Amino acid sequence: DKTGTITENSMSVNKLVPTEEYDKENMPELSKLVGDFVKAMSSDNSTMEAMKEYFKEGTGAAPVKVTPFTSATKYSGVAFEEKAYVLGAPEFVLREDYDTYRTEILTYAKRGYRVLVFGSYAGALDGKKLTEKVTPLGYVLLSNPIRKEAPETFQYFAEQGVEVKVISGDNPLTVSEVAKDAGIKNAEEYVDAATLETEEDVKNAIAKYTVFGRVTPGQKRQFVQALKEQGKTVAMTGDGVNDVLALKDADCSVAMASGSDAAVQASQVVLLESDFACMPSVVLEGRRVVNNIQRSASLFLVKNIFSFLLSLFSVAFMITYPLEPSQISLISMFTIGIPAFFLALQPNKEVIKGHFLTNVFLKALPAGLTDVLAVGALVVFGQTFGVGAKDISTAATMLLAIVGFMILYKICQPLNTIRVIVWVGSIIGLLACSIFLPDLFAITGMSSKCIMLFIVFSIATEPVLRYLTLLVGGLKGLYKKFFHKA
Repeated sequence: DKTGTITENSMSVNKLVPTEEYDKENMPELSKLVGDFVKAMSSDNSTMEAMKEYFKEGTGAAPVKVTPFTSATKYSGVAFEEKAYVLGAPEFVLREDYDTYRTEILTYAKRGYRVLVFGSYAGALDGKKLTEKVTPLGYVLLSNPIRKEAPETFQYFAEQGVEVKVISGDNPLTVSEVAKDAGIKNAEEYVDAATLETEEDVKNAIAKYTVFGRVTPGQKRQFVQALKEQGKTVAMTGDGVNDVLALKDADCSVAMASGSDAAVQASQVVLLESDFACMPSVVLEGRRVVNNIQRSASLFLVKNIFSFLLSLFSVAFMITYPLEPSQISLISMFTIGIPAFFLALQPNKEVIKGHFLTNVFLKALPAGLTDVLAVGALVVFGQTFGVGAKDISTAATMLLAIVGFMILYKICQPLNTIRVIVWVGSIIGLLACSIFLPDLFAITGMSSKCIMLFIVFSIATEPVLRYLTLLVGGLKGLYKKFFHKA
């Protein structure tokens, strides 16, 4: 949403320009007439607050009826004893007479001004769409200063491949000029949302254009739904009541804390400083949390997959479970617990791709299967060659440690100083505990037969893990190909 997001939440009146229809001799000074109008209105939005600040003097005329502004009618009105006046968007106030004043209005809009028409109304104000003639008396030119950090923010999102759409209730040309100043790509591609009559029009427009003016609250919601139907992940930012419908339907909704309570309550993320420039840091923090949790979860899931499948293997072949609880604790401490703790605190700017659970499972599955195959084969061959249970248990512990450090090495990619220290430190820690605390972790010496089996299966773990990873990746590719075809 433009106002309050790209621009400052404050609005300022630049000047009041009389039209040719304004009769200076038979009517009071125009600014005082507008002053009477704004005094009758409540300060329920930034536009009216700015106008009350600018038009402080009036004639003292008492209002008879007040019609507040709505997003549907795009005007506000005040009826005095002698005449009624309206203030609003030119297209909605002038209607069929708009083309007469179009050139003059667009001249101001091209400068980035928001143009409101102030005029006298020939009919009775009822809060519905205007039906009688409006005689324009003047143009109120307003402007929203662009947030200083906005260009830098939008440049960041452009570099990240994020497509930005600007939606506003203002004149599309005005919004386009503001978007250009904010550095938004393709800001010259704009459309008047009032011309979008069907759902098909909305779908085509949202795919083609960047800037949308004269947008109603219902259309904002339609835009979000249309983008989601086109396979986009949609984040919506806004601060007003008219943004609530779109915020609720967006995949990620972001509100300014200084905005309306309704927008804040409907949003998933609230920017407490009401500064859109902090969005890049929000995105980076989200990436750090999701990617690091994904890495840590993969480490934990390797143990779960291995334990589950090895239990089934033990039941199926009626063999004793080869590992002691203390041995599992040793492996978990140095291949899962301690590394996961430090990796979770690391910065991570990688773009989040795919589905969380799918990514975690596919990273953990090859390592879990490698553990089962290596330990299962070690147990079978150990029993065949008459190796003792304690020897097999120790060899199985070391095998699991080797596979654990291989998967930890992959998860630490790309390596940096901290990750290298974590990986090397975990290896040293496990070796130290095995050497200096063997009784605590049930680590015993191995016979020559057991050592030979351990060396063979240790060498075999790397190619097994590598080919299982390729197999799982290939199956994932086939699934995606089949799924997209379906």
